Amino acid sequence: MNFQFPQQEKLKSRKTIDLLFLQGSSFTKSPLKVVYIPIEDSGVNKAGFSVPKKHFKRAVDRNRLKRQMREAYRNNKHLLKSNNGSKFALMFLYINKEKASFDSIQNAVLALINKLSS
Repeated sequence: MNFQFPQQEKLKSRKTIDLLFLQGSSFTKSPLKVVYIPIEDSGVNKAGFSVPKKHFKRAVDRNRLKRQMREAYRNNKHLLKSNNGSKFALMFLYINKEKASFDSIQNAVLALINKLSS
């Protein structure tokens, strides 16, 4: 199993991100929300991560939460591969107003990935 998070799996396209928020569907599992759309032109799932500046003023706090979300996704992304061949553009949004532990973030990512795969 490949547990890396290479450059081609990162969601960076402004066009795809705009489309994601206009037409995407979402699931919520506290402290996270995932917005997703199926993409046909990519051979891999693409993921992005966001933490609101409104609730976390310090960049140190936002960056730490994004690092934790990326790590949880990186460890569990192989569960999306068991899907029926469709690939997704995913955006994980942090929705809590307080910092959560890594365990709660990892459980939320796992639950969202499992829900998306079914």
